[in-house]
Order: sequence, then structure tokens, then C-alpha cells
Amino acid sequence: MNKTVEVLPDQPALVARALELILSKLKTAIEQRGRFTIALSGGSTPKPLYEAIATQKLPWDKIHIFWGDERYVPPDHPDSNELMTRRAWLDRVDIPAANIHPVPTLEANPELAAAKYEQHLKEFFNSSGVEFPALDVVLLGMGDDAHTASLFPHTEALKIRDRLVTVGNKDGNPRISFTYPFINSARSVIFLVAGANKRPALAQVFAPVADDFTYPSRLIKPQGELWWLLDAAAGLELQH
Repeated sequence: MNKTVEVLPDQPALVARALELILSKLKTAIEQRGRFTIALSGGSTPKPLYEAIATQKLPWDKIHIFWGDERYVPPDHPDSNELMTRRAWLDRVDIPAANIHPVPTLEANPELAAAKYEQHLKEFFNSSGVEFPALDVVLLGMGDDAHTASLFPHTEALKIRDRLVTVGNKDGNPRISFTYPFINSARSVIFLVAGANKRPALAQVFAPVADDFTYPSRLIKPQGELWWLLDAAAGLELQH
């Protein structure tokens, strides 16, 4: 694993750096493999990033969009990560509908939705063996409890190692989430973390010794690159 930690002066600088990084990964992926695959995160921090991507002139027909986690709500629900992304980015660009791969949240139950999304991912990547497919970029946030995607402290989702997608649990509300081994198969994982409220969690995530099941972001150790992009408020104590 190749790990890089960058502390940026403020949130606009954080967004600008993330944009630069993603555009670089996109260019390389398309040159090498003819397409770019990215899994998105929800929340307020990446929204301006999505708005910035929407202003770029890109080969949209070669870009495939997935979500690393999703609340188990209809796609037009105010809490939907898909809805936020469509408004900020996807509805503003000429990307083919077939290149957008949302989490199916209208199934009979969350377990069925997770299984269906996993099957879709396997078919897209033509992956049938034991090797997990590799997304070019997985974009992640981190909560002040150190959760990432919908992998929350001391939940069953943290124990799943043999699947791509599982059901996360937030205060009794189901969510669909990539498993940490699938996230770890990515070529690049990029964390975007902003705000002073994240400092205590970051201290534990970066500590030499701490409990992975209490601080789930510690489980993210990709085979490729790991990028932590922090604003100054979050990264204050990590600056040397």
C-alpha cells in the first residue's frame, strides 16, 4: 500500500486537490484500460467536488459511476446519495444512462438489494473467481465516529470478508455498503475529510495501535494507493 496524507488549507483547496487527483487517475485509466470506474461517497464534503467535475469537458462515454454506499431509501428521497450526485453532477453532463450504476434500493429487502448490486458489479467487471474486481477510484468520507462508507463501529458489516456488498446499519436503519475487502481491492482510495470534529477519530485511525472494529476507517488498506486529503481543521494535529 502506498499511503499519502495531505493537509490542505481549507475546503476549497481540498476540493481542488481532489479534482486534480481524480482527473489524473481518470486520464491514466482511460489511456491504459479504455474506461474509468469510480465509486462515490455521499455527504456534504464531496458535493462541491461533484459540482466541479460537472464543469469539466470529459469523455463521459468512458466513465462509469458507482456508489460505495447508499441509504436504503428510494432514489428520489432527500437522503439519497444518488439524488445528491445527480443534482450536483450527473444531470449536468452528457453521460450515458448505462454508465450510471446506482444501488438498487427498491427491492423487497436490503439483503436482496446488496446481493443484486454485488451481482451487477461482478457482471460489469466480468469477475467470477475469488479475486475481487478493482475500481480505479473509491472516494470515501469519514464520520466523527471513524466510520466510512456504511461500515459503522461494532456492526456485522465489518466482519464480511467474502462479499463485495453488504448491509450496513446506522441506528437501526439499513444501508447498502461496499465491504472493506472490496474497497481495498481498488487501485486508488481517496478519503476526503473536513472539520475539526474529525480530529479525535483521525488520531485513532492514524495511531500505531487501536481497535479496527471501533475505528473502521483503520480497515481501509488498499492494494493500490491510499490518499488522505484533509482540510486544515481536520488535519491540524497531523501536520509536522
